[in-house]
Amino acid sequence: MQSLTPIPWRSGWCLAAGVAGTALQLQQAALWPLPVYQSLVLCGLLALWLRPRAAWAFAGLALAVGCTGWRAHAFQSDGLDAALEGRDIAVVGRVASLPQAGATGLRFVFVVERAALAGAQVRLPPRLLLGWYRAANDETEPPDLRAGDRWALEVRLKRPHGDANPSGFDRERWLWEQGIGATGSVRLGPRAAPPRCLGTTPWHPVDRARQAIAQAIAQRVGDPRSAGVIAALAVGDQAAIDRADWALYRDTATAHAMAISGAHVTLFAWLATVLIAALWRGIGRWWPALPMRWPASHAAAVGGVLAAAAYALLAGGDVPAQRTVLMLALVVGLRVTVRQWPWPAVWLFAMAAVLVLDPWALLDAGFWLSFLAVALLFAADPGRPSPAGARSLPLWHRGGRAAARLWREQWLMTLGLAPLGLLLFGQFSLVGLLANLVAVPWVGFVVTPLALLGVLLHPLWSLAAWAVELLNALLQPMAAWPWAVVHRPAVPFSAALAAVAGGALLVMRLPAVMRLAGLLLMAPAWLYEPPRPPPGAFEVLAIDVGQGSAVLVRTARHALVYDSGPRWSPEADAGERTVLPLLRALGVQPDRVVISHRDSDHAGGADALRRAFPGAVWRSSFDDDPALRCRAGERWHWDGVDFELLHPDDATYARAGVPTNALSCVLRIAAGAQVAWLTGDVPAAQETRLALARPQERVALLLAPHHGSASSSSPVLLNTLRPRWVVVQAGYRNRYGHPAPAVLARYDARGLAWVDTPRCGAATWRSDEPEAMRCEREQAARYWQHREPRPPMAAGPELAILLPGAQQP
Repeated sequence: MQSLTPIPWRSGWCLAAGVAGTALQLQQAALWPLPVYQSLVLCGLLALWLRPRAAWAFAGLALAVGCTGWRAHAFQSDGLDAALEGRDIAVVGRVASLPQAGATGLRFVFVVERAALAGAQVRLPPRLLLGWYRAANDETEPPDLRAGDRWALEVRLKRPHGDANPSGFDRERWLWEQGIGATGSVRLGPRAAPPRCLGTTPWHPVDRARQAIAQAIAQRVGDPRSAGVIAALAVGDQAAIDRADWALYRDTATAHAMAISGAHVTLFAWLATVLIAALWRGIGRWWPALPMRWPASHAAAVGGVLAAAAYALLAGGDVPAQRTVLMLALVVGLRVTVRQWPWPAVWLFAMAAVLVLDPWALLDAGFWLSFLAVALLFAADPGRPSPAGARSLPLWHRGGRAAARLWREQWLMTLGLAPLGLLLFGQFSLVGLLANLVAVPWVGFVVTPLALLGVLLHPLWSLAAWAVELLNALLQPMAAWPWAVVHRPAVPFSAALAAVAGGALLVMRLPAVMRLAGLLLMAPAWLYEPPRPPPGAFEVLAIDVGQGSAVLVRTARHALVYDSGPRWSPEADAGERTVLPLLRALGVQPDRVVISHRDSDHAGGADALRRAFPGAVWRSSFDDDPALRCRAGERWHWDGVDFELLHPDDATYARAGVPTNALSCVLRIAAGAQVAWLTGDVPAAQETRLALARPQERVALLLAPHHGSASSSSPVLLNTLRPRWVVVQAGYRNRYGHPAPAVLARYDARGLAWVDTPRCGAATWRSDEPEAMRCEREQAARYWQHREPRPPMAAGPELAILLPGAQQP
């Protein structure tokens, strides 16, 4: 009989302080000097050695902060030298991941062995994320890259950089966590050295096996969408799941079932334990000494953990799989040594161990979903034993008990994790409980076993594909319900923390009064509405979408979206991946959408916005319906703010062969003396005409025309409008060279304050605070984020063209 042996309270304090210290270090805007972190590590080790009672929490805190900061310094020191950006570098190294296929080519992780620039050896980061892209007019498929293969390539690199917006995916943090020190592409064409495969190496055998299995699934399953789900469940290749299927699983709250989760690993461990136990007892009949030395229960438990670890490794080793393997290993170790810890101690130990392996996993949504789900299950039903005689009950009775248990678990997960889902994803699926009652057992007991057994018996993958198609057919009507998904804005951290605590109270075995108190804790998050400008004022948010344009304009009760960001590929655009999540996080339903012109860097995400907001009024310069086109002179009034379209006019539309840039919709917004111009890609000729038509106009904010290209931001426009702020929306190290140095020199020579999205991130300006510009990279700075120095100001003033009524700036 096992005795309850609680973990020493001092060790518990040390583990809890370690988790807290990791969280504190990840909030740093900039790293401290390396000796500070080294000193913290030494102090933590000294405290553990001396073992005073009061020092255990300090030791955990110091070791966590010191070790995480030390590792961050080491990774930062391996970063790409800025002088090597944009240069053609010859590299030799290995493919170190499953290549991810897309519509335009492949992406893969590349481990550098040596690199040279113009024949001279250079130092590069150890791990690169490379793209092997086809040219626009090239139908040649990229080669069959395999994990472990050595290649000689010519690449062009840049430092890790991603969009920085008030809400959304932090790509720079993800690259940091993956150990990626630079991103880039393989150079192809007559001027580049041709890529050469130098053979196969013994490195990365697990990734090579995962790739072989994924390719076998793709070859033997006729439906690519079903094959993608099977590959995700068999080897953790989640990128193989089709974009439409991800939307279906997200809206029905079943996406967790399509990834290698703790439930899948636990099920695999249980099956392995049963098989090993039977095998061990069978061997014991021929070799009686073996089970006497090592009981079958112990051998099966240890073998089950090893099998679970192998499965987790084959599946990519994400945080939920790591958590499950660690908790299983600890529980088995305690059982073998005839000990038992309370579940909070096991839970805390697993959390600390995951963070030792990867401190930055603390910022992953999967980390919190995995650990809080387990905590809720344990807290709501802390290991109650099965009633006596349960195994002798009829099969139908046991099946009913299992169904009731499944219903309760799904109800607990749906209710208890709803606040966390709102915090992380800004949405809650009202059909999630019903969908998970179908998806969880179907995927766990049918699809996943068939996907795994198909590795040994390939025809089973066809059955798995049929099971996936049946599941999708059941989920699609649920997702189509009008109120299937509720979107709520992002809430402040304090309200989110209270809501998560409220969800936990609701599902715990507590008196009814205390459980109902959870509803009060959840109420602020459900009822929260983000602040908006007061009546008579407006806010302009220039969204960071890379090389493209997307702007959100808000008044007290209305909103307008100007442009929708770029389209990167047939399967990815900024409208769905950046603009739409941001609008939902801010609780915005746009009343109007204006797409300045048809170029893909401005209109690439329009379809996603049109599907999401069918009731919005649309205006563009290229709509087939003339009534929906931008026309100079159209005005409307919202909450004390005036909106007016300045361009194009009927004469511009009537002319033949007008370039798309010259048709850009130009929008003027005014609240009293505070005026903003949104200009699209309007060229200098149209800029001049618009400026001369309003010689007395002065603006507080100007969206730089054509991303600050050399053919825009003419002296006439700048001298007339004399903007207080200029916002340049452009991509980091974009191939067009935007913003042009000559244009920045014009801004500097006139003393105009300007920001660009590569350095600023999303830029927010309000008419009631016209002197302030909020840069997202400064407001939410973290040490892993890219920092680009501002170019020096122009050395001298530029010759200005003065207009009638204008003053020398």
